[in-house]
Amino acid sequence: MRWLSNVRLPQAKRCSHGGQQRWRIGLDADDLISVVEPLAAGSSAAGEDWGGDWLSPAGVDLQINGGLGLAFPELTPADLPQLEKLLELLWRDGVEAICPTLVTCGVAPLRQSLAVLAEARAAHQPGRCQLLGAHLEGPFLEPTRRGAHPAQHLAAPSLAALAERIEGFEDDIDLVTLAPELEGAGAVITALAERGIVVSLGHSAATEVQTHAAFAAGVSMLTHAFNAMPDMHRRAPGPVAAAALRGDVAIGLIADGVHVEPTMAVLLQRLAPEQLVLVSDALAPYGLGEGQHRWDERLLIVADGSCRLADGTLAGVTLPLLEGVRRLASWGVRPEQAIAAATITPRRVLGEDRSLPQMLVGTPLVETLRWNASADALSWQRAPG
Repeated sequence: MRWLSNVRLPQAKRCSHGGQQRWRIGLDADDLISVVEPLAAGSSAAGEDWGGDWLSPAGVDLQINGGLGLAFPELTPADLPQLEKLLELLWRDGVEAICPTLVTCGVAPLRQSLAVLAEARAAHQPGRCQLLGAHLEGPFLEPTRRGAHPAQHLAAPSLAALAERIEGFEDDIDLVTLAPELEGAGAVITALAERGIVVSLGHSAATEVQTHAAFAAGVSMLTHAFNAMPDMHRRAPGPVAAAALRGDVAIGLIADGVHVEPTMAVLLQRLAPEQLVLVSDALAPYGLGEGQHRWDERLLIVADGSCRLADGTLAGVTLPLLEGVRRLASWGVRPEQAIAAATITPRRVLGEDRSLPQMLVGTPLVETLRWNASADALSWQRAPG
């Protein structure tokens, strides 16, 4: 048995003492984690001293739209080799798994993309990010809150419209974003929840009252909080306040400092630390240079990691998921909480209910991340075997 000592584990909870708890990690002959046990305060243990660095699983991104020039809603079988390269890039960027996000598009391209993703998922190999079930962001969105989603492909929610898009692919979808206040959305929410698909409120004009009704009906997440939904207001609290007050609804956040100002991002984290889920919302130019790129038939302009349409509409980012962790920590969030928001809480959204020590047992050390905080900067690397 080989031991790592003086290790910290990330956590989302508010309590500060948990973030200071030190652990020791036992590795078997194959460098699989076999023991995760706490160290008593003030004690020391033999083994490699990590000096208080954090050990975490790799990241899980519930909202990423593409990369290396690929937009997930436009995939064809010819894109499989480039998709494999993208999955390798994501792995190098510390991401273990993604819900490939399909923004609003036509029915035929949507179904073709789901088929290509299923083929790629079946061909998974080590050293590549895993493809989880897809995240359908649309088409059941409020038109006035559609953001960069093409208006011509929006649809009124109905069971028939849902079946037209996902029939035969139900097991290939993990998450759907919709506007729950739209007529017909209730039946769609029920149908999705019965299939075990997470339903998220997004691109919505829902009031606080409508939001609480949506949560009661089965909605369990907010998509990119504060964006494409009503803001928190003293007389109109809106979806974000409703989610934070309820306490059991995941709250997605793009932590680039543009979609949400740092002060508001930190405020949200302090209001709902165990609910916060960092997402990248990365678009097709992720992994490419800045400048002008194509997005379906539209021009996408990338500058300083932000993606905008020609009319200035904010469309997404090209920043890696774990860059959001670094930024969140630099704005004042405790490192263990920032790390948890990209590595642990997303797993909770998808049904993981084990404790972090239980999750880590059986994991190859090389598939985990080692985080270090020095000079007020948080950085990570793949934990060496």
